[in-house]
This record gives sequence, C-alpha cells and structure tokens, in this order.
Amino acid sequence: MIQVSESARKQIFQLLESGQSTTKACIRVKVTSGGCSGLSYHLEFADPEPDDKVYEDNGIQIAVDKKSLLYLAGTTLDYSGGLNGRGFVFKNPNAKRTCGCGESFAV
Repeated sequence: MIQVSESARKQIFQLLESGQSTTKACIRVKVTSGGCSGLSYHLEFADPEPDDKVYEDNGIQIAVDKKSLLYLAGTTLDYSGGLNGRGFVFKNPNAKRTCGCGESFAV
C-alpha cells in the first residue's frame, strides 16, 4: 500500500480544485519499465482499471495495478517544493538504487 503524506495530500487537492484534472476519481500509480535505473513511476489522475487495487489513505483514493503493488509496498507519496525542484516524490523502501533525479529505481 502507498501512504500519502500531508504535503502530497494538500498538493493533490490544490490540483483538483484548480481544474487540472478532468476526473476526480482517484490517483493512479503504476511502475513501468524505463528510466536510468530500470523502473519508473507513473502518476496520474484517472479512473481505476478493472484489475486495480483501490484503497484510501489520508483522504486520497489511490488505484494501483497488481504488478506495481509488488514494487510499491510500503511506499510514501510525498510532495517537495524545495530548492531541488518541485514535484511529487516516491519514498520507496524497496528501491535498492535510484537515479539522480529520483524518477527511476531498481529493486
């Protein structure tokens, strides 16, 4: 399961309120092949797929496909607005290696 930090929750609600999402169903998280470390995170506002695991944390509904659940167990979705850049950050305890930008990982 993915946990949602307070800063990520606030940013998600800001995006929803600003109209940047055409759907308000949930946040969909997926792990795909690619990136400098081998696997990449994909995050979007979307309706759940039929085989997704759907749950809620910190007031945010999250959908994750079954394959990605294996890589994301125990992960926290955070939001950083610091000097190193703004954006959502995955704090994944399963990642053995990450790239410099933090957008890809290896297990």
